[in-house]
Amino acid sequence: MPVEEIARRAGVGMGTLYRHFPAKEDLIDAVLEDAFGGFVGAAEQALDAEDAWAGFRSFLERVFELHVENRGLKDMLATRSHGRARVDAMRTRMRPLVGRLVERAQEQGALRADFTAEDMPLLFCTGDRVIEVTAAVAPDFWRRYLGFLLDGLRAEAATTLPHPPLTRAQLNRATARPAT
Repeated sequence: MPVEEIARRAGVGMGTLYRHFPAKEDLIDAVLEDAFGGFVGAAEQALDAEDAWAGFRSFLERVFELHVENRGLKDMLATRSHGRARVDAMRTRMRPLVGRLVERAQEQGALRADFTAEDMPLLFCTGDRVIEVTAAVAPDFWRRYLGFLLDGLRAEAATTLPHPPLTRAQLNRATARPAT
């Protein structure tokens, strides 16, 4: 999107936009920071829930909602090398929060014991794909899909899985995007 369109939609003049964001990359960084703040806030709020399963569920719901609200963020992260350090910093900040969400839900006996924090990014990937393919025909269909996911993640629904989880190194290789 051209910077002029961004300024128009924000209701500000080009001078105001450039005073706050001298380069388009500065604006992108601000958007990334705001989006990442939503993910971190969702994780922190979920960790405050007394019922760990309710917190885990609310975290997933909020992250999917954030994906719906900001579809362009995924595309920007997938295609731009700018902001990569910020993305890596966000992941570093999120890992312990997500790990603790998983541990708490398992400690309370609600989340299947074989689910790992390394399973989360791929869960987000599949949810994002559902959001993408159903957005035009059933914008809230992701909620049904998330219900199926959550039912399958409950400890009482667990069955032995045919494959172990990815290691952190495997996950990093699987989700790496070449710089453009």
